[in-house]
Amino acid sequence: MDATEPTGARALAYLARVLEVALADAGLSLPQYRLLSYLSRGSSAASPAARQLATSRPSVTALVDGVVAKGLVTRLPDATDRRRITLALTPEGYAVVERADAAATARLAALAAHLPPEDAERATGALGLWLDALRAEASVGAPT
Repeated sequence: MDATEPTGARALAYLARVLEVALADAGLSLPQYRLLSYLSRGSSAASPAARQLATSRPSVTALVDGVVAKGLVTRLPDATDRRRITLALTPEGYAVVERADAAATARLAALAAHLPPEDAERATGALGLWLDALRAEASVGAPT
């Protein structure tokens, strides 16, 4: 493969669509899944969530409105600062994220089954490395 070919970027674009279709079966959009996945690691205020998701705070607020309406996230008032709201998954939110994880994992496994076993394992493992890199970048507030 020529290093100047955008193969990785194009594969990522196709994988994003594969994931969108799998998530639709779980009743989620890709942005909703990203938010629920983030909140599944613990509650958060909107600003850190926006930073982690590489989006604006107003975009997170609009996204949160949708998942609150579905009963997947709750807004909790801060006991010490009335202006601050903490976002947390509801029990149904945890259940939906588990179903979405399972749907996405199953779809990726079905796709990887078209590769030789050793390549399928490498491809799946590489996704975990990208997740580590994205989380590390978000934790230092690097521009996206």
